[in-house]
Amino acid sequence: MKIALIEDDINLQNMYKLKLELEGYEVITAVNGRDGLELIEKHMPTLVLLDLRMPIMSGDEMLTHMRSKEWGGSIRVIVLTNISKSEAPPSLRFLSVDRYIVKAYSTPAQVVEVIEEVLGQARPSRV
Repeated sequence: MKIALIEDDINLQNMYKLKLELEGYEVITAVNGRDGLELIEKHMPTLVLLDLRMPIMSGDEMLTHMRSKEWGGSIRVIVLTNISKSEAPPSLRFLSVDRYIVKAYSTPAQVVEVIEEVLGQARPSRV
């Protein structure tokens, strides 16, 4: 399973990438929405973990562009951000987001559990 992690905080990106790789996922990364959009189109991951506040192109802007493309309509998306759900951009309601996770209230292990739920399958084999 390939996961695209779009996160501008390099320390958080590295932490989630390591955790997901230890759980057996292939992880590709980008630090902003523009690069994330290109990465997703090129690699067609099964799931996108998407931060909202990022430079160059925000996560909600990236998701709007992705959902407007034929290739981007069926990719699963989990928003992984520190913006509370009540403060999230209203457009997210119309962009087919599978889950919304606030990073400050979730451990990496809990994020993995949500990924497994969204993908509806057992954990991949560990490396």
